[in-house]
Amino acid sequence: MKLFSVIAAMLLPAMGASAQISIPLLDKVPGHRVVFDYTYSLSKDGKPLSEVTSGKMTVEDNAYNLSGLGIEIYSDGQTRWSVDREAEEVLIETVEADDIIANPALLISSYKELSSSLEVLSQGRDSLKLKVTFDEKTYAVFSISGIVFKDASGDKKDFTLDVKSLSKSFVITDLR
Repeated sequence: MKLFSVIAAMLLPAMGASAQISIPLLDKVPGHRVVFDYTYSLSKDGKPLSEVTSGKMTVEDNAYNLSGLGIEIYSDGQTRWSVDREAEEVLIETVEADDIIANPALLISSYKELSSSLEVLSQGRDSLKLKVTFDEKTYAVFSISGIVFKDASGDKKDFTLDVKSLSKSFVITDLR
């Protein structure tokens, strides 16, 4: 959760009136299961504020799973399981349907809600690079690559975690 909480927290100030841009690649997301690699970086005055974060994400409707920074997150759109296998910890939480911080799948499907601070740096057949400017000196770059569109299956098993499958040494915190 910390990975996409950071991304969403950075994007939220840029959200506002409908953007006047069109991103054909993201317009194809509804009705598909989308798998892609991502990178994210934050800079101020041209200097990095954070390490480049990267990982893999799968999105279908409001469900997603992602991996990055040693964390795995699974969400069926109602419940989110955040897994740190190294620390042997799992956090289980309820997800609000329209909470962009709790559900990064909304970042992919809600780009039209971004204000004019969104700039498409590049877009290709299966890649996209966006820059979100927060103020005169601070911006984030979010890149998506290797995008593969599959038919939506409606099956949420890839977006849930069976905690019974984990070893007994895992600490499971259920906040539902």
